[in-house]
Amino acid sequence: MNGVGFVGAGKMVSAIVKSLLHSSSFRKNELICCSANDGTSEKLSEETGIQRADCLEEMLETSPELLVLGCKPQQLAELPLHASDATAGMMILSIMAGITLERLEAVFPKARNLVRSMPNTPGQIGEGVTGYLFAQSPLPEDAQLIEKVLSSLGDAYVVGIESDIDRVTAISGSGPAYLFEFACALEKAAIDIGLDPGVAEKLSRQTIVGAAKLIESSGLHPEELRNQVTSPNGTTQAALESFSSSQLREIVTKAAMAAKNRSIELSNA
Repeated sequence: MNGVGFVGAGKMVSAIVKSLLHSSSFRKNELICCSANDGTSEKLSEETGIQRADCLEEMLETSPELLVLGCKPQQLAELPLHASDATAGMMILSIMAGITLERLEAVFPKARNLVRSMPNTPGQIGEGVTGYLFAQSPLPEDAQLIEKVLSSLGDAYVVGIESDIDRVTAISGSGPAYLFEFACALEKAAIDIGLDPGVAEKLSRQTIVGAAKLIESSGLHPEELRNQVTSPNGTTQAALESFSSSQLREIVTKAAMAAKNRSIELSNA
């Protein structure tokens, strides 16, 4: 087949498949998926026209060049023992959280190369960012293949060492949830100062969306954009001084450190 096989067919895998087809990077008959008995692979196949296998063994018989692991991390231990032989010479790309290269190598010892990555949920709409790492120096064509697949989710960056994946997890992997939480906090603040809940939700949502688009389109550092909004002794300065007195940046750093440490714990579990 010399295409791509997907283990799992959830939202992230679906985003990759649809983007690869939309960009004409692969044809429908070059992509195949399988999943647990949850109906996701059937749905993905119906929506996109890609091939579907009833099980991993059936999918591996098609000999895909690249196997993308998009299943739940705990399902890695449930893969059949002969998968190590059936994946000999293949590229293995994991988009699973907390699965180290060492664990991947134990399951796929005969793979041509292994890649550990950490995408984030905006990848579902092609606006994500992914950090990734090869187990060993890749062949140029393999590096190009992995970049093609991961860039289908948005931006993709190679990191220097595997511990950087834990740092990526803490910033971009978990980062969308930080912004969602801030949006919730802004909505609550709007309600607390007297705005109608419906208006509060709309104002907080569009403020986050608009500010993000402004960061992207302006090319300016967020600090410069912040300064442009902040008039001396004005309302924004009053709010920012309140953030500073509450040590907002230290709170964010502490949260990122907690996420990084948890990522390390999960990787070592």
